[in-house]
Amino acid sequence: MSQKGGYIMATTKTPASKSFEIPAWVKGFDFEMGEIKEEQAKTEFGDMINSANAKNFAEGEVFMGLVVAMNDEFVTVDIGYKQEGLVLAREFRNYDGTMKVKVGDEIQVYLEKLESTMGNLVLSKDKAEILKAWDKISEACEKGEPVEGTVITKVKGGLSVDIGVKAFLPGSQIDIRPVKNLDKYIGKTMEFKVIKFNKKRGNIVLSRRAILAEERGKMRDETLTQIQEGMIVKGIVKNITDYGAFIDLGGVDGLLHITDMSWGRVKHPSNLLGVGDEVDVKILKYDASKERVSLGLKQVQPNPWESAKDKYMPGSKVSGEIVSVKDYGIFVELSDGIEGLIHVSEMSWTNKKAANKVYNVGEKIEAVVLEVDVENKRISLGLKQLMPNPWDDLANKYNPGKVVEGTVKAIVEFGLFIDLGEEVDALIHVSDLSWTKKTVNPADEFKVGQKVKAAVVTVDKENQKFCLGLKQLEEDPWKRIEERMPVGSPVEGEAVRITEFGVFVELETGIEGLVHISEISEERVEKPSDKVNKGDRVKAIVISIDKTAKKIALSMKAVTSGEYKSSYKPEVAQPSTLADKLKGFKV
Repeated sequence: MSQKGGYIMATTKTPASKSFEIPAWVKGFDFEMGEIKEEQAKTEFGDMINSANAKNFAEGEVFMGLVVAMNDEFVTVDIGYKQEGLVLAREFRNYDGTMKVKVGDEIQVYLEKLESTMGNLVLSKDKAEILKAWDKISEACEKGEPVEGTVITKVKGGLSVDIGVKAFLPGSQIDIRPVKNLDKYIGKTMEFKVIKFNKKRGNIVLSRRAILAEERGKMRDETLTQIQEGMIVKGIVKNITDYGAFIDLGGVDGLLHITDMSWGRVKHPSNLLGVGDEVDVKILKYDASKERVSLGLKQVQPNPWESAKDKYMPGSKVSGEIVSVKDYGIFVELSDGIEGLIHVSEMSWTNKKAANKVYNVGEKIEAVVLEVDVENKRISLGLKQLMPNPWDDLANKYNPGKVVEGTVKAIVEFGLFIDLGEEVDALIHVSDLSWTKKTVNPADEFKVGQKVKAAVVTVDKENQKFCLGLKQLEEDPWKRIEERMPVGSPVEGEAVRITEFGVFVELETGIEGLVHISEISEERVEKPSDKVNKGDRVKAIVISIDKTAKKIALSMKAVTSGEYKSSYKPEVAQPSTLADKLKGFKV
């Protein structure tokens, strides 16, 4: 304040950094030049201020202002205009929600509108900072130089970063690999590249990925010059797939296949590794031309199979967890990297139940080591060896020839399964149903649940066969066939089948004889059906019997010739062919 020509002058700075003199009598004081009314002074002062405002306060310019009030929504700023201005409070918030300013602070603001619908100035702190920092940011963008900034908060599509002004960091530009958790970046200060800016709209787009890519490129060149097969190096898990994991070795990605993760079974790579994990891996293969690296994790750990032969001795009892159930058996993990197979044939002495109906993945189980094949990494295990063998009791309890009674449990094409109340079911094969009758389908004569009596045929412990027979309850009709039908004796029966080579004649139930075409008549016979029809009664002479093959040879022409008995000599050895049999006969 100064005195000039009888006036006390007050000097004030306008936002445009210009000064003007205000008469001291605006306060209504008395001075040497006389007394002026206060109202007149106010009127003149108001006119002067309005004139200054109209001339100097223009939209789109930056002004210094004083923070005079604050609330959750707005910060009130006085820039010396006839009314105060409002700035959105969010422009002053830190990433944790605290405010960067307080009442009494001087700040630069951008004048957006001289008057809003509320009668206030519309101001922006962010746009003022953008205009202030624009030259610096523009230069960094043109030269490709990085800028430093602090991540403030999450926004739609990415992050908001404070680089002196608010800038946008898209989610795709945060890192080289996809990022799921953006919260971990909030509050961190990092370097970024300006990849896009628009001065008119006041928006800036950043990239951290570009910085990382440059760093990775430098690391890649260095890493590639050092890589050698057989080296053990440190890496960071970059990505996980169904078939393995990609490991960042320092600018170079290597593939760790699922088969090289562990000596044991790995259901999914994510069960063993997580993105960001640091691991020691071995370089198994390096293709310099394709810059392709194959890695191994299990190769940096001891191979459990090297000590398997000493640890798992045949006959020893072991325990483990079921890791897989197949139709042919179950796999049991005995230790990390060591699995044994219990084949279905080694699960039970009777093999009655399927593996997937009895056992489940995750169950604990005990077994006996049967065989260890270190070269092929196989261990055979057995369950039944821990159980009593029912075949021992069967062999002692059921002697061949013993008559038993049971229930038909199942009917199949080849016979009947009989339940005798034992752990093992017995089989009556279709060939043991009758001595003479040929059963085509057992289901035509038997029903499930039917009671039957049978004789024990055999109990084969070695091959696990328990066989019964129905026909064994009766004498074999072929046993005394020579007594009932001696060679040379006349017989009579019904022609049951006519073939090209002869006629089959049923002599007794289930016992047939063959009249060869050459034995039908003394005359030449072209077709047997020319002389004999099915169902005809046939008279013939028995010319040979083969009890082992259950075959009887007959002759019709010997009946009519009357010379058969005189020429046939029973003591002569039985011929092996029909031609041999008929040698010496007169036709």
